Amino acid sequence: MPDYSSTLSRVEEYFDKSATKAWERLTSDAPVSRIRQTVREGRDRMRAIMLSRLPDDLRGARILDAGCGTGLMTAELAARGAEVVAVDISPQLIGIAEKRLDEGLRGQVTFAAGDMTAAEHGRFDYALAMDSLIYYTAPDIAEALHQIGSRTAQAIVFTVAPRTPFLMTFWYAGKAFPRSDRSPIMIPHALDALSRATGPGLSKVDRVSRGFYISECLEYRP
Repeated sequence: MPDYSSTLSRVEEYFDKSATKAWERLTSDAPVSRIRQTVREGRDRMRAIMLSRLPDDLRGARILDAGCGTGLMTAELAARGAEVVAVDISPQLIGIAEKRLDEGLRGQVTFAAGDMTAAEHGRFDYALAMDSLIYYTAPDIAEALHQIGSRTAQAIVFTVAPRTPFLMTFWYAGKAFPRSDRSPIMIPHALDALSRATGPGLSKVDRVSRGFYISECLEYRP
């Protein structure tokens, strides 16, 4: 099983060199295939669930958008009044997020390309990590949560791929037939096993299952 650093490098290469255009289109209003439409709808629903864990009024709050992608979550956090640090491993996606952000919100957002767990990003009231930990093992997720959590006052709201029969089938197929041009393989997790890795403070929020998008929202309180 690859470690955190090697997975991080593969994620960076995939999103910066292979998937940028696909993600730019998926996270826009452009027409997409029926399958990708279910992913878009699932992600929209999950983003709403994650945002519901935070106060409506975020003025005075400093929030980490860990794995911000093309910036949809970042824009909503800033619109609620938050100061947002938006981090993504892909400079290409950061560029799209910066371009899309409303001019009136730019003073509230700091964009950074790099590791979302880096201490240089500072301290936060909340952190959100939507689908940015889905390629990592339980020990690596636990370590990322502990690193971010040591600098987060309230909670980290994040997602994982749940350990369902459907996703486990894809996971085993991916391990049996690896391809260098494919996305890093999602690692499904059972809540009890992940809880053992993280220790106290982990709880389930909700699950979204929409076509090919299956994701579980969890909350970690340091």
